[in-house]
Amino acid sequence: MTTAFDPVDLAGTRLANRIAMAPMTRSRAEGESRIPTPLVAEYYAQRASAGLIITEGAQPTAIGQGYPNTPGLHSAEQIAAWREVTDAVHERGGTIFAQLMHAGRISHPVVLGGGLHPVGPSAVAPAGQLFAGTGLIDFVAPRELTADEIHETVAGFAAAARNAVEAGFDGVEIHGANGYLVQQFLASGSNHRTDEWGGPVENRIRFAVEVVKAVAAEIGPDRTGLRVSPANTYNDIAETDTEELYPALVAAIDPVGIAYLHVTEPAPEIRELTLALRKAFSGTFILNPSTEGPTGADALALIEDGTADLVAYGALFLANPDLPARLKAGGPYNTPDATTFFGGDHRGYTDYPAL
Repeated sequence: MTTAFDPVDLAGTRLANRIAMAPMTRSRAEGESRIPTPLVAEYYAQRASAGLIITEGAQPTAIGQGYPNTPGLHSAEQIAAWREVTDAVHERGGTIFAQLMHAGRISHPVVLGGGLHPVGPSAVAPAGQLFAGTGLIDFVAPRELTADEIHETVAGFAAAARNAVEAGFDGVEIHGANGYLVQQFLASGSNHRTDEWGGPVENRIRFAVEVVKAVAAEIGPDRTGLRVSPANTYNDIAETDTEELYPALVAAIDPVGIAYLHVTEPAPEIRELTLALRKAFSGTFILNPSTEGPTGADALALIEDGTADLVAYGALFLANPDLPARLKAGGPYNTPDATTFFGGDHRGYTDYPAL
C-alpha cells in the first residue's frame, strides 16, 4: 500500500514524501520593489521537509498584484531575492515551486500604484471589499483586457516562469483557482466576452490553456503545474457549468504533459468531480481536500486509497513547520491560529518558532 511517507516521482523530480505545502499568502514583500525579505527564506527553509513546497502567489507582472506586500517575479531584483529563498530550501533538501498568481479584478488602484488599474476578462466588478493596507475598500470594476493585452498577459506568465527557473525554483504552479484572473476567464459570471475567449466552454478555457502551453513551452512541461478550484465561489466567482467546464479544461491541457494538477475542493459535494478529474489527468494529482477546519492527519488516507498522489496542507503547516515528521509520529500538533494567515513574524507556538 502506498503511504504519504513514500517517495514519488514528479515528472522526473524525486519527492521525499507525498505531503505538499499549499500556497498561502504571507504579504512579506515590503517596499515598492516587491521583493521577498530574508524572513521569507527562513520561513520556507523551516518547511523544507515537505515533499513539495508551493509558494505564496507571486505576481507575474506588476498589474497582476492583488494584495499589499505580495512578491513579484518580473524584475531582476525580485529574481535575486527569490534566489536566497530557493537556496535556503535546497540546502535542506527541499523541492520548491513558485506559484504564479495574477489577481486580475481582485485588486485596486491603491494596491497597484503607479496609475495602474485592475484588469479582467470583462468590466464586471466583484462584490465585496479588499484589504488595501490600511483598511477595507470597495472593489472597482476592472478594465476589460483587449485581445493584444491578453496575448501580452500570457507572455507575462511565460516570462515570469523563466524568471522563476533563473531564481532557482524547481518549477512553477499557475494559479487558476480562488477567483483570480485564470478562473475569472473560466467563469461565466466574470467573463462576458463575445470573442474567442468568451461564451461557450471551449472559449472560456482558452486563456487557461494558452497560459499552460506558454509556460510549458518556456520552461518545460515537467516544471509546470496548474491549480484549480471547481465550483469555488470565493472572490465572487459564479460558475454555471462546472461539471462541463473542468473536464474540458483537463482534456485540453493533458496532452501538454504538465507535471501536476492541483485541485482544491471548496465543499465535499465536489468529490465526484475531483475523482473524474483525477481519472482524466495523466500526471501527478495533488489534492487540497475539503475539510471542516484545517486539513488533518485523516486526509493521508486519500493517498492510501488512490484518490490523490499528494495531499496539500495549509494552515497546519503554518503551525507545524516540521509537519511531515509530526504526521508520521501521530502528533503532537500545534493548533493553527487564524491571525497567522497574512504576514508578520508569527511566533508564540508551544514548541516551535513558526515563522
